[in-house]
Amino acid sequence: MKNNELLDISIDAAILGGKQIMDVYAGSFEVFKKEDESPLTVADQNANEVIIRELKKTKIPVLSEEGRSIPYSERKNWDRLWIVDPLDGTKEFVKRNGEFTVNIALIENGEPILGVIYVPVTKVLYYASIEGAFKKIDNIVTQLPSVKNKEKFVAVGSRSHLSKETKVYFDNLSKKHGAVDVVSMGSSLKICLVAEGIADVYPRFAPTMEWDTAAGHAIVKHAGKKLIDFKTKKEMIYNRKNLLNNWFIVS
Repeated sequence: MKNNELLDISIDAAILGGKQIMDVYAGSFEVFKKEDESPLTVADQNANEVIIRELKKTKIPVLSEEGRSIPYSERKNWDRLWIVDPLDGTKEFVKRNGEFTVNIALIENGEPILGVIYVPVTKVLYYASIEGAFKKIDNIVTQLPSVKNKEKFVAVGSRSHLSKETKVYFDNLSKKHGAVDVVSMGSSLKICLVAEGIADVYPRFAPTMEWDTAAGHAIVKHAGKKLIDFKTKKEMIYNRKNLLNNWFIVS
């Protein structure tokens, strides 16, 4: 299949997954705990089933947050794979603040070459391929980055729960750029803010997994920006033996 066909299938899968999420969001739902104590709902599971079903049409293997148990001995032989987070931001979903997404990325030899992020509540769609990175709202498509010539330097982070390392990083930004505005946002939308040009940098000095970043990485990459592994000082790679990401900086 050509990349444009793969992109169309992944967009359809993300939107169908989003519909499953909204069907649950509209009513009452129970919240379970995973082994790592993070929340899980039937919305995660329902969206995952639909997305996997759609992506199987491509005959490319899938690594999903809900199917993370695939052994590395099997995965390491995959030149291409989909990396999926059927519901990124389950905590935001439980809070009902709308800041949760469906994330789908196509990885080739460790590199994110295609990405889709869908926001079920607003129906905003971000997608990227070799053609570039785009944002679609109500059938209006804008190429990213779309925001330029801002007056202030903008960073993405939490206003109320900054880690010590993030605070030091922001203090250094203030010394370099003067006053720095800090924008707070849930899920992979934080990466999208940098892709759009709304924010200049997003430092993440806390644990994330490959499915949290792969789709966003594809989008910032094709918007001409970078997601740098803080440890290796290189672009993050995917389908690693350890699926836990190092700290990273998007800029």
